[in-house]
Amino acid sequence: MKGNPAGGERMIRRFSRLRIFEHWGIVLCTLILFATGLSQRFWHLDFSQWLILKMGGIDNVRWIHRYAGGFFSLGLILNVVVAVAGVVRGKWAPSMFITKKDFSDAVENMKYYFGLDDQPAKCDRYDYMEKFEYWTILMGGFLMILTGAVLWFPILVTKILPGEIIPAAKALHSNEALLIFLINALWHIINAVFSPEVFPLDTSIFTGYISRERMAREHPIELAKLDEGTPE
Repeated sequence: MKGNPAGGERMIRRFSRLRIFEHWGIVLCTLILFATGLSQRFWHLDFSQWLILKMGGIDNVRWIHRYAGGFFSLGLILNVVVAVAGVVRGKWAPSMFITKKDFSDAVENMKYYFGLDDQPAKCDRYDYMEKFEYWTILMGGFLMILTGAVLWFPILVTKILPGEIIPAAKALHSNEALLIFLINALWHIINAVFSPEVFPLDTSIFTGYISRERMAREHPIELAKLDEGTPE
């Protein structure tokens, strides 16, 4: 788990090459989905019309959106399957599950931010904010997959379900896409780019490594396990 020193600072391996590849695959698919999906929702805007024309017209935009959605679905499903397999085989701890400690950590951090406590909460591999972001995007992603499939195959779906499912799926798909966009833009990007702890950029997902000093500050429980040789 421990890496070689870099720039005079001891580094620790945090993400595998598989996780880095997975992250960038989902990022690329998400960017394409945002570009092709939001341009259809806000078609009346000049920028949307320009973008649609640059991609070859509305029919091309729809097909690009569908294929990108297919790759996004595959990436999301593989993420869950690999994670579950890792936990079942005992290779990883179920570190992304939300526990009571996450709620107490949130309270402790609020006290720390308002000067009522001397130190922030001590977190394990993932803190409560990272878990909230992950589960929000994961659940939202599966909702997007489900509603997207309904909109892609409306005739097949209405042979089984009532026709009202189509406008409902359209509303859910469009609004959830906007919500995920805002979460990525206002939460994830701010934390990964503009947070004072990582500014100008959190490079851990690019390199797979995190400094020991930052690890001790943000994930002291995980660091203690690594020092003791406890498998994650």
